[in-house]
Amino acid sequence: MIALGEYSNLEILRDTTVGLFLGDEEGNDVLLPNKYVPEEFEIGDFLDVFCYLDHEERIVATTLEPYVMVNQFRLLQVAEVNEYGAFMDWGLEKHLLVPFREQRSKMQEGQWYVVHCYLDEKTNRLVGSNKLDKFLSNDTPTINEQDKVDLVVTRLTDLGWEVIINNNYKGLIYANEVYKKVSIGDQLEGYIKLIRPDNKIDVSLQPIGYKSLEPAANLIYEKLKAQDGFLKLHDKSDPEDIKRLLQMSKKTFKKGVGALYKERKIEISDDGIRLI
Repeated sequence: MIALGEYSNLEILRDTTVGLFLGDEEGNDVLLPNKYVPEEFEIGDFLDVFCYLDHEERIVATTLEPYVMVNQFRLLQVAEVNEYGAFMDWGLEKHLLVPFREQRSKMQEGQWYVVHCYLDEKTNRLVGSNKLDKFLSNDTPTINEQDKVDLVVTRLTDLGWEVIINNNYKGLIYANEVYKKVSIGDQLEGYIKLIRPDNKIDVSLQPIGYKSLEPAANLIYEKLKAQDGFLKLHDKSDPEDIKRLLQMSKKTFKKGVGALYKERKIEISDDGIRLI
């Protein structure tokens, strides 16, 4: 199937002077221009290609890798602004248009914004939008507490970092629960901490509950090995020192140390912890 904004696995049908024509099982074909044709190929081979509309509004295939695909949210840079809107660099020859009506605030050339890519049903064109909330709904979440999820960071508020969960839901990571550097546009793995009665979702960057114990212990163990078997950290250490060295809270650190101690991996002294 040839789908705009997605990768398609298509068969090489014929070789022409302008490039290869690729086809799907439904009898549709699309041009892969010469500049993207692999050095070696045979008729009947299959290629993974990304399909979108070129400058002439024709469906075309490319082997270039786009920064965003349809129904995804990604951080993109404005390459140009003109009377139609902002044109984002998304890794392809033709830029992705974010019309003025789809801008939360007027976009500036050279600036970066989190953008949602979608297929406009009226024009059958791939376009972008910076009005992210219209593509998110927490009404009927199909995720559960403690689930591991994919996140895109969208903005920093007084409470913490707003994130998009699995390209579908809106969530929040509280600022006092972030133990590493986070920036707008970051793609992270996280965990569902709490789904509230109003379907607002709290997210953590650390596994929840008992699941957090083993990763913390492993992280501390690996850090010890990298530091010649000794860390100058203990139960009296400043939480900021723990956060700086291990990107975890003091509470999580103490749990991890306890797990390692039970397994006789470390010994604890007044000046720190040491591998046995």
